[in-house]
Amino acid sequence: MTSTVYFISGANRGIGLAVTAVLAARPQAIIFAGARNPSAATELQALARSFPGKVYPIRLISCDRETHTAAVEEIKKVAGRLDVVIANAGICDAYATILDTTPDELRTHFDINVVGPQVLFQTTYPLLKASTPTPKFIVISSIAGSITLGPGIPVQNGTYAISKVAVSYLARKLHFENEGLICFPIHPGVVATDMTSNFVAKMDESLRGLAVVITTEESAAGLVKVIEESTREKDGGEFLVYDGSKLAW
Repeated sequence: MTSTVYFISGANRGIGLAVTAVLAARPQAIIFAGARNPSAATELQALARSFPGKVYPIRLISCDRETHTAAVEEIKKVAGRLDVVIANAGICDAYATILDTTPDELRTHFDINVVGPQVLFQTTYPLLKASTPTPKFIVISSIAGSITLGPGIPVQNGTYAISKVAVSYLARKLHFENEGLICFPIHPGVVATDMTSNFVAKMDESLRGLAVVITTEESAAGLVKVIEESTREKDGGEFLVYDGSKLAW
């Protein structure tokens, strides 16, 4: 049986690392795990040692076309194909009202959360398209990126949310522009990561108990199931959730 080859950005921690671990346990999966500094990604390196020949840490810097191009060349050399790309890398480190948000904070979030996935798609799509009749490009988004639901979230995360609205649109637009591509944004749940801890800490104390937090393992298991079972007809261009449900745009 031919292995399914995955490429994941932001795989050194949090959701990206957990998804890599879930996939590594699959019998026919090869994972190229992107990280800014792979040698310093101790948990990712440990995972690679546990699954030799299956998990390959690879240098990847968001928005940096040179590292993206080099990563694709390495994937070609080692695996010869690419089936699924998961755009997971992202940041959320500005908490203020829109009035008090600086232009530089918004630009930084756009660079990493929107331009990063764009560059990832541009550099991987030729190999994706050449490798399989059902290429998949999956964007990890957020409920914060729902125009219907996001603004009502009681925390000042507008900078992050605006970037997630944009990257969700990017994913939907890619669906319409590329025939045969399976592409959609997906909300991973409110996951117990460093990013979420900061997010919940900014909430009003009376509301913190309402934030239903799941583990990275729960999120990753759901994400992988949705991604594996996804089709263009059923899921392409939709706004999905890790449990298989759909979000309002």
